[in-house]
Amino acid sequence: MTNPLLADWKTPFQIAPFDRISDADFAPALEQALAAHKAETDAIAASPEAPGFANTIEALEAAGRDLDRVLSVFFTVAGADSNPDREELQRQFSPMLSAHFSEISGNKQLFARVAAVWEQRDSLALTDEQARVLMLSHRGFVRAGAALTGNADARMKEIKGRLAVLGTEFIQNLLADERDWFMRLQEADLEGLPDFVVSAARAAGSEKGADGPVVTLSRSLIVPFLQFSPRRDLREAAFRAWAARGANGGRTDNRGIAAEILSLREERARLLGYDSFAAYKLETEMAKTPGAVRDLLMAVWEPARAQAEADAAVLTDMMKADGVNDALAPWDWRYYAEKRRAAEHDLDEAALKPYFQLDRMIDASFACASRLFGVEFSPLDVPLYHPDCRAWEVTRNGEHIAVFIGDYFARGSKRSGAWCSAMRSQSRFPDVQRPVVINVCNFAKGDPALLSYDDARTLFHEFGHALHQMLSDVTYESVSGTSVARDFVELPSQLYEHWLEVPEVLGEFATHAQTGAPMPADMLDKVLGAANFDMGFQTVEYVASALVDLAFHDGPAPSDPMERQREILEELGMPAAITMRHATPHFAHVFAGDGYSSGYYSYMWSEVMDADAFAAFEEAGSAFDPGRAEALEKHILSTGGSRDAAELYTAFRGRLPGVDALLKGRGLAAE
Repeated sequence: MTNPLLADWKTPFQIAPFDRISDADFAPALEQALAAHKAETDAIAASPEAPGFANTIEALEAAGRDLDRVLSVFFTVAGADSNPDREELQRQFSPMLSAHFSEISGNKQLFARVAAVWEQRDSLALTDEQARVLMLSHRGFVRAGAALTGNADARMKEIKGRLAVLGTEFIQNLLADERDWFMRLQEADLEGLPDFVVSAARAAGSEKGADGPVVTLSRSLIVPFLQFSPRRDLREAAFRAWAARGANGGRTDNRGIAAEILSLREERARLLGYDSFAAYKLETEMAKTPGAVRDLLMAVWEPARAQAEADAAVLTDMMKADGVNDALAPWDWRYYAEKRRAAEHDLDEAALKPYFQLDRMIDASFACASRLFGVEFSPLDVPLYHPDCRAWEVTRNGEHIAVFIGDYFARGSKRSGAWCSAMRSQSRFPDVQRPVVINVCNFAKGDPALLSYDDARTLFHEFGHALHQMLSDVTYESVSGTSVARDFVELPSQLYEHWLEVPEVLGEFATHAQTGAPMPADMLDKVLGAANFDMGFQTVEYVASALVDLAFHDGPAPSDPMERQREILEELGMPAAITMRHATPHFAHVFAGDGYSSGYYSYMWSEVMDADAFAAFEEAGSAFDPGRAEALEKHILSTGGSRDAAELYTAFRGRLPGVDALLKGRGLAAE
């Protein structure tokens, strides 16, 4: 019987047949797919033909399709619907995959062919996209260590294998801490909490098998609990558990793992001739150097810290007025900030939330895409990996262009956060592939499911990533969709958040869950007027995390990351009542893999561009200006990584932006 992961998928649009795939299928499918991919790359390396673009670079592009299918399904379910079997498979697969790709990137015969094509590039009459793919392929081999020999070559393979194991352990430890901790609430503990928080706590208690409501470490539940619970003792207990993820001692403690990862990354960079891992990592990004990143972050840090310190004084006075004669603590900030928001902006989260129904916000994200880019969304009835998931066919002018899958609700089997991934990426070589794209979020369940304004922004953010994948129109998969510089990849997602703030969008889709009435005009004005509320806090917690990430990787690896984290925050003058958004032991962006290592700053780098890019629509007179939308798709959304990121942005906007637009957008610019 053919393994369903490797068989022809006779499903609508060749979506993975989740109803026929079992956990027992993954290991044999991976083994077979790895062997097939190795045979393909070995054949390319051993080809008797003279190295050329078609028989080397395009051949590498076409190789590994079965492996891509197996891994896309496995990592989708491992991240969004894990179980003990999948966790064990992930531990087994990580070193196997590292060894496999290290063998390919270290294949001297194969690299010699790639290098030969690179040397003759000027005489090959390549298209611009082909020239880009060749450059990226050659650079990838070099940066992976293909030019290393002897002991350095062997050590590089060891380092990559060990890093793969450690990254898997880090994320699984974090998932275990988030899954296993919860705090039971008595009925009296629910006093003062809005109905939507009570509903979410009861749903979480049911999911945990507890006899009553609970608070979990899911951001969609713990943040509103910290905002609304008048019980300072319970807020402190919940916050301390949240802050301690990955640092609780025992088998799930991530502190030693983080130290080893940083040490290995530094060694890896030095083997390749770089002064630091940050110098190695940033070479291929828009920022180019650690100094450029630090300059951006510090330009934002000082005004943000000043604003946060001013806000802390106001919140401290509010706390003292409540009879609490203590220093403002991290578990107090959100509670008093929410009270301040209600007082200063006459904005009550409990009254606001019924207007942000999940289904209506999904409709809003689709409607904006339809107006901007002419795409339409039709529900699909297909088997998916979890009952919470839903799917849509995406068309334009009646032509199929993608499948979009949404998995929106928090559950114990899902890692925290929100993300977008392509289960299949767009390409036209060696045949036409239309993308299958998934957004994964962690919203609280409810009937109906209600979002906070921040949740709604997250939904739009991830859908911006999805549009980058779905509207991709390139030839080669390696430069498709979000395969761009890390500090450029957040531009489409952060830019798309702006459409949530367009008054006509909220006016149409922010309708009350019970009455169906649109959001009142005065409430809409208050929502938009409070968009920058508490921005000092939000900016400080983010920039502190980005600066710690950069410092960890820009110089000798710290033997004790927690002590180094403390030193960095002290040097920055971190406000006492604010913590990093992601402290080291639960900083999955940085330690679960290399993706955002030395790169957490990229959200802010992209924000410099997204503030300026949306201003282009405002200057044109409409958030839905067709000329600006066409230019956005032509120069950014459809082009993937087929051209340099700075070149793409300049083609769209005519220039690169400065930090002023970001500071103005965050309300941190000097008056």
